Amino acid sequence: MTYILQNVQVVLQNSIVSAANVWISEGKVMRIDSGDISIPEGEYERIDGGGHLLVPGMIDVHIHGANGFDMMDGTEESIQEVSKACAASGCTSFLATSVSSTMEDLLEMIRSVKRVIGYEVGAKIAGIHLEGPYLNPKRKGMQNEKYLRHPNLEEMKLIFQEAGSLIKMVTIAPELPGGMELLSFLKEQGVVIAIAHSDATYEEAKQAFAAGASHVTHCFNGMRPIHHRDPGIVVAAFEEKHVSLQAIVDNVHLHPAIIRLMHTMKGPEGMVLITDALQAMGLGDGNYIFGGHQVTVSGGIARLEDGTLASSTVTMNEALRYTVETGISLTDAVQMASTTPANILELQQKGTITSGLDADLVLLDDEFKVLWTMVGGQILQL
Repeated sequence: MTYILQNVQVVLQNSIVSAANVWISEGKVMRIDSGDISIPEGEYERIDGGGHLLVPGMIDVHIHGANGFDMMDGTEESIQEVSKACAASGCTSFLATSVSSTMEDLLEMIRSVKRVIGYEVGAKIAGIHLEGPYLNPKRKGMQNEKYLRHPNLEEMKLIFQEAGSLIKMVTIAPELPGGMELLSFLKEQGVVIAIAHSDATYEEAKQAFAAGASHVTHCFNGMRPIHHRDPGIVVAAFEEKHVSLQAIVDNVHLHPAIIRLMHTMKGPEGMVLITDALQAMGLGDGNYIFGGHQVTVSGGIARLEDGTLASSTVTMNEALRYTVETGISLTDAVQMASTTPANILELQQKGTITSGLDADLVLLDDEFKVLWTMVGGQILQL
């Protein structure tokens, strides 16, 4: 299908083009212009954007479930439901994210992802994010301690035999025995190595970053906190230019001042918005089983029985709105939701509205509600 989107505010990397026209053909953005134009008869289907915001499709590098479905259950249906929920909230690509589990359950999750790739009903699967099981029980958060274990290189090699290049990101605690050896192996595989659920000291974190770690999963959550005599992972990450940070911007996990601090220290090119959503995303309050735990969602906040935060229910379009409400510019917020994750995952055809790149686009109203989502030049009917 060939489209021309008219009367949209196009959010580019450093500017917003009002009253713009976006030409789309064969799944790609062809050109962007503004003002009155002459459209060849019969060649393009016109879509009136109503003056709303057009942003590049958002990319969630950390999501576990949605619409009552947990991707760790090993079914194709769960993967598809997450794909659908992502697209409905303006996310056009995502990493299917595991939680700490048995080896059998993890491999079944990987197999289900492999069966769905190429047949997604909504957002496209950009790969797999392994969150665990090589995490520190001291900073376990909602991760189930009975599945946590020290890094095991032979086990990780078996995981890669099943998943291959589908694994794009792995979150580990590098201070655990075998952690640095595993980190070296992951670097050889070319994946994004992230740190979280870790009690690493500042010195241990600096060593991991020097050895190839380049990302911090849900920054500030599940790690040694900043102390003026014990700066920990976060300060080490602030000092390393190549290290990027995930932020759960849901008005729960991070204070607005911390979000602004992260933005000040890293800029939009070093900060990524994520949902870290569990299956309650899209459903809301109620009781759920997640990671082998009983989780209660009340007022949109997910907690274990002991009060520990257990992932999030936020969507990407909500995270975008909350980020802007902290005082961060819309262009920077969009970069953090779309461009930066695309760059981190080396998705060279995605992340910006640019001639020649994939037409993964989202139309948002002035309250950041999704009016429609386009993936590969096709408006999805969800």
